[in-house]
Amino acid sequence: MAKLALLCALFVLPAIAVAARPTRHPLLVTGKVYCDPCRAGFETSASTFIAGAKVKVECRDRQTMKVLYTREASTDSTGTYVIPVNEDHEDQLCDAILVSSPHPTCRIPSAGRDKARVILTRYNGLATDDRFANNMGYTTEQPMAGCNQILQQYQELDD
Repeated sequence: MAKLALLCALFVLPAIAVAARPTRHPLLVTGKVYCDPCRAGFETSASTFIAGAKVKVECRDRQTMKVLYTREASTDSTGTYVIPVNEDHEDQLCDAILVSSPHPTCRIPSAGRDKARVILTRYNGLATDDRFANNMGYTTEQPMAGCNQILQQYQELDD
């Protein structure tokens, strides 16, 4: 009888305790996808957000750079995507990456704005499950009319 009680204490009770714990919420990678019609390389007042753009989260091993995890999502009507990630990717390099744009004239990934690094671990001191990626963008083949005036707003004047 003592052996049964000891066996129960060592194996059954910890299993019940683990099963009774609430499940963890996934980490939520959130960001936006925009169109840069002025080919500025950053968001301007002429930029618009793209609905239906495809984005993926990709995690790679730090040493081998082998892809270990991929998950894809699409943007909503406001150009926002939310990708739930259930697993912890503590020692991996993870990026949100542009996949495709449904916009008929804005389909070229903007250099330097085609991916955004995200940290997908719970062991970094953040108290929230939300992980925000920098906005990513596509650009057009030719700048739209009126972009010179828009870009002048962003120039610094040297005296």
